[in-house]
Amino acid sequence: MNKAEVLKEIIEQRRSIFPKDYAETEISEETIEEILHSATLAPNHKRTKPWRFKIFKGEEKANLALEMQEIYKSTQALQIFLEKKYQDIGYKINKADAVVSIVVNFSGMVPEWEEIAAVSMAVQNMYLTCTANGVGCYWSSPKIVDHLKESLTIEENQKCLGFFYMGNVD
Repeated sequence: MNKAEVLKEIIEQRRSIFPKDYAETEISEETIEEILHSATLAPNHKRTKPWRFKIFKGEEKANLALEMQEIYKSTQALQIFLEKKYQDIGYKINKADAVVSIVVNFSGMVPEWEEIAAVSMAVQNMYLTCTANGVGCYWSSPKIVDHLKESLTIEENQKCLGFFYMGNVD
C-alpha cells in the first residue's frame, strides 16, 4: 500500500471513540509523545505555534475529574442540576487513560481565527495519530472549562478549547 492509500485509510477510519469504550490498559508514553508531537506539526501562520497542551494522567487526572464535577455542581441552579451529568463528568475523565487540555495562545501577530484554526488542525493530527495507533479519542468542549483558568494556568491571551480524551481500544 502506498502512502496516499495508507493516509486515506486512516482518514476514513478516524472516529470519535468515547471513554465507555476504552480498555483498562495504559497508552504507552512513546505513543502519547508521538500523538502530541504530531500535533506540533500542524501548519500555523507566522510560526506562532498557538497550541498549549497539558497531559493529565493518574492522580492529576482524578483531581481534574473532581474539580470539573465541583464546578458543574457549583454553577448549576438546583432545579437544573442533573446527578447523571455530574457522575458522567467524573466517569469520562477517570475512564480515559489520558486527558489533554487544549488551549489556544493568541499571539496578536495573526487574526485569532487563524490561531484557533491552527489548534484545530493540531487536534486533527492527534486524532489521525490516535487512529493509526489504535487509540480511541475524542475532543470535548464543555462550557465549564471556562472556570478552569487557574487550574490550567491560562493566561490573559489564552482560551481553553476543551479536552482531548484518549484510551486504548480492544
